[in-house]
Amino acid sequence: MTDRPKISAFPKCFLEEISQKRTISVFDWIEMAKDLPAEGLEMYEGFIWELSDDFLGRLRDALREAHFAMPMLCCSPDFTHPDASKRLSAIDYQKRMIDVCYKLGGPGSVCRVLSGQRWPEVQIEQGLDYAAEGILACIRTAESCGVVLGIENHYKDGFWLYPEFAQKKEIFLQLLERIPHSSSFGVQYDPSNAVVAGDDPLELLDAVLPRVVSMHASDRYLVPGATLDDLKNAEGSAGYSKLLLHGVTGKGLNNYPEIFRRLSSAGYSGWISIEDGMNGMGEMRESLVFLHRMVETYFPRD
Repeated sequence: MTDRPKISAFPKCFLEEISQKRTISVFDWIEMAKDLPAEGLEMYEGFIWELSDDFLGRLRDALREAHFAMPMLCCSPDFTHPDASKRLSAIDYQKRMIDVCYKLGGPGSVCRVLSGQRWPEVQIEQGLDYAAEGILACIRTAESCGVVLGIENHYKDGFWLYPEFAQKKEIFLQLLERIPHSSSFGVQYDPSNAVVAGDDPLELLDAVLPRVVSMHASDRYLVPGATLDDLKNAEGSAGYSKLLLHGVTGKGLNNYPEIFRRLSSAGYSGWISIEDGMNGMGEMRESLVFLHRMVETYFPRD
């Protein structure tokens, strides 16, 4: 039987509570997620309050006891920082996170990487050089433990000042061209990020489909009356713009039937992770049910 994509969940709704305020722990989230129709729970670097073997061991055991896999650890290295020492620190940190990803998810798990922030003083060619250098410096570490690096067409890490350097399709594709094909590197595809960037998500998918190793499934939309230009003018403030909203997957701007048709035609069998819950766990469950329906429809069992 052909392998089918598996579904995981990410608590976008609790990102600040777990990562910054620390009013909810990752263990609390695992407990809350037990009743969700998901096979895995995606992690974020901010959820890892300690890097000790004891903490990671307890987290790994908690996931296993709840019958969840850990398919992806989302990290946000700033490889494009104008300060060379900051870029080196980003590389060192990403390497540590690759090790964390391996300890939690084992071989085959995906460690998400980004290019870095769109710092105003960093020009495009310079930023491409910086980002490629950072990624290439980390690939050997990923190869050594069987972890896969996944570069995302991201909008903005939740705690950054500036959006993703490689947010736009043309920059993203130029960066990909600088990274040789490897079993330890690929694309972490998120169609909503293409929408926010003003790109066509299907055109982007067609361009990167052979290199897709994981996927985020969310639906975003702008608050009524807002435009993409308004979103651009919000750069320079920490976190996600309040102009940008999440909704139930399948009810927003993305053409998920066509996305899944393309994934199926390419034989995609990786993980698809939901980013939802901004309006409660009920919406997260609704989004997960939608994704399962898409898998059943476009990846029929033999």
